[in-house]
Amino acid sequence: MRTTRDRIRHAILFEVLGLALIIPLGTLLFGLQASAMGVIGVGSALGAMVWNYLYNLGFDRTMQRVVGHTRKSLLLRVAHAVLFEAGLLVILLPPIAWYLGIGFTEAFFMDLAIAAFYVAYAFVFNLAYDVTFPVKTWGAPAPAPSL
Repeated sequence: MRTTRDRIRHAILFEVLGLALIIPLGTLLFGLQASAMGVIGVGSALGAMVWNYLYNLGFDRTMQRVVGHTRKSLLLRVAHAVLFEAGLLVILLPPIAWYLGIGFTEAFFMDLAIAAFYVAYAFVFNLAYDVTFPVKTWGAPAPAPSL
């Protein structure tokens, strides 16, 4: 299992590199100035971090109350990820539309593109991170997630 220090390093690297990518890409894709895309990127990152904490806390507490544990099957992990992204989309939509002075439809597609980027980015980043900073194994390996 990763240490607290490693988790902090992971979170900081994830956000810094993500912003370093999303700001210029978003500027090109959406035709925004880098400063506007920076506000969208940083605001989205901060919103995602707060939502991540609240969502996972609520999800785990609900699981504990309903099923008595927090072990997630593969199907439940997929549902967990989809619900997280859907919630984040709803949370970020009004501020993006307001800040840019655009309609909800245009903001929705922008928000969707940012979410799609971060889903792909998270996959690649976490794969690279696990190779670059492998977890030292102590004791027996963790059981594989069940379907």
